[in-house]
Amino acid sequence: MLKISMITGLNHLTLSVTDLDRAIRFYSEWLGFTLRMRSPRSAYLEAGTLWLALVFDAEARHNPSAEYSHAALSLAASELPLLAEKLRRAGVVEWREADNCDSFYFLDPDGHKLELHSGDLTSRLRSRAAAREPNTSVYMEPNGCPH
Repeated sequence: MLKISMITGLNHLTLSVTDLDRAIRFYSEWLGFTLRMRSPRSAYLEAGTLWLALVFDAEARHNPSAEYSHAALSLAASELPLLAEKLRRAGVVEWREADNCDSFYFLDPDGHKLELHSGDLTSRLRSRAAAREPNTSVYMEPNGCPH
């Protein structure tokens, strides 16, 4: 039997965009991504361990999807309020109000739903365990870390 290796993380995220130059400016100037490659129809940007591919698509939708699906971008807790305020002043659309101070939900220029998030999985699981929601199981190691 062929053994399948386990997934080790998110390799990259690809977003279809209607204006490649505008998208590159947004992700590099406003969110701090580093441009690594640019062609007439695509660009690769990097932030931390995230590789972001922006691909020109004239047929890409212009409105955010109706469902909750979104991409969450990590940053330090001390940076979140500063970047959130910078984005608000720039006029980004907030698509959801945050339940707590570790998130900011906003749209990119093509309507992709994004979240700035300063927490990690352990902190999220601890908060869910503390909420004691009925019929919710949180799987943590005895040391308080997820397993």
